[in-house]
Amino acid sequence: MKQIVIISGKGGTGKTILTGSFAALAQNKVMVDCDVDAADLHLLLHPEIVEEHDFYSLPKAHIDEEKCTGCGECEKACHYEAVLISAAMCSKLNKSNGKNGEPCREINKIACEGCGICARICPTGAICMIENIAGKWFISETKYGPMVHARLGIAEENSGKLVSLVRQQARKIAEERSLDYVIIDGSPGIGCPVIASLTGADLALIITEPTLSGIHDLKRVIDLTRHFNINTACIINKHDLNKENTDNIKIWCRQNGIPIKGLIAFDQSVPESIIAGKPLVEYTDNMITEELRKIWATLS
Repeated sequence: MKQIVIISGKGGTGKTILTGSFAALAQNKVMVDCDVDAADLHLLLHPEIVEEHDFYSLPKAHIDEEKCTGCGECEKACHYEAVLISAAMCSKLNKSNGKNGEPCREINKIACEGCGICARICPTGAICMIENIAGKWFISETKYGPMVHARLGIAEENSGKLVSLVRQQARKIAEERSLDYVIIDGSPGIGCPVIASLTGADLALIITEPTLSGIHDLKRVIDLTRHFNINTACIINKHDLNKENTDNIKIWCRQNGIPIKGLIAFDQSVPESIIAGKPLVEYTDNMITEELRKIWATLS
């Protein structure tokens, strides 16, 4: 089994378009969308959900208004300002306000980081930590094969943990079905979700653009893949829009031992294929799709 992860230094460079085309070209594979904060591979592959599961993140604090005395210790201790005064300020002297359905304090679920310090210092034991459903993950079937993907809730954390979970499930499917490839649409950037996307991969395929920011972000991502000792290659998208920067990327990659697997030109058929909701290699047959086939042939 070979795990290929497609990543980039920033969003919008063409990761998902490339992944969708590889999904159409490859045989015996499972696809994974690890960009759980803004998943979009499903727009090209149109998965039919077979299994749906809850994803539990760090627990959130909950205040029992019957036990709360309004002492304010939790509010003082919270570093994330997640403890809010609800209705009028309560105290031990006007506790009756809380018992009439207006708790002295309440938790802002979005701001709460689940550290649990408020529950530890509450003198009356009014605060407990409860499980928090932070998103969903799915096992689906597509015309191209199985797909594992997820959706993280708004303002939820632990996207790296969710990425690790979907990758683990994809590997399990690949082993059970004796599949040859795990094709991963990774997260952009160099943060925790990207690290979770990269861990244990056989190849990191970085797609970049010939812009100053693209060159800067390419170098940062390669620093990351080198740190984790992952085999790395590069693709330059829209290479014909700035020949000077394209040449600079080629020179830098050659000096640093990074093979360039392909050069993809700008073409109007790319956004048209997205609108049509099809992988590019299925939408049209032109010089761009021919280049994508060549790239996949070097990887398989």
